[in-house]
Amino acid sequence: MTKKKPAKRPAKPTEPEPFSKRKVNPDRFPSDLPLKDLKDLFEPVSGWRNVGLFMFPIETLSPAKTVGRGRTNLTLIRPTIVQLDAATPYAGFDRRESPTRDPAVSMHFEPKAYGIMAVSTYVMVFSIEVFGQASTFNLSGFAGGGTVANSGSRTLSGQTAVSLVLRNVPPSAQVWGAITQTAGGQWNWYSVQARYPALVIKA
Repeated sequence: MTKKKPAKRPAKPTEPEPFSKRKVNPDRFPSDLPLKDLKDLFEPVSGWRNVGLFMFPIETLSPAKTVGRGRTNLTLIRPTIVQLDAATPYAGFDRRESPTRDPAVSMHFEPKAYGIMAVSTYVMVFSIEVFGQASTFNLSGFAGGGTVANSGSRTLSGQTAVSLVLRNVPPSAQVWGAITQTAGGQWNWYSVQARYPALVIKA
């Protein structure tokens, strides 16, 4: 009588993307624009001047919070991964993995949903991290009846807070800002904030 061979244990399954323990703090990312250049985009009223103090964010959206008040929300185009259980949740992108459409993150923002009743200027701040060599991005937006102050191409590397200024936005407008990768490799997006610009005080 032959002995039966012991059954082999099934192979341990491989998780598609293991839990990421890596922590980053988007609030500490350096700005792509020096404060002086950023303040010059705000068009302070004559007799007033900007000081280097930013107000608290009106809204912060991230992979873990994709919808705000009213029509405030996110659009993610061609992410390669969205990992919500990471130590710092992120959406990963890579232009090389999306040859037919440029990867992008955009934020729609509705001021009146936050109780804002006056024409105001806002800064959308995209916190991203570019890995390896620098990548090329395009900043674009729509400011309702206002103007977009600094749209256009950027070459970015490392951890960066990318600022897009929307000037003189009516409170009833539904505005948006977007960062789109046009060339390069891997990058992560962590958050986007809608903020008031630097505080202005009487000169």
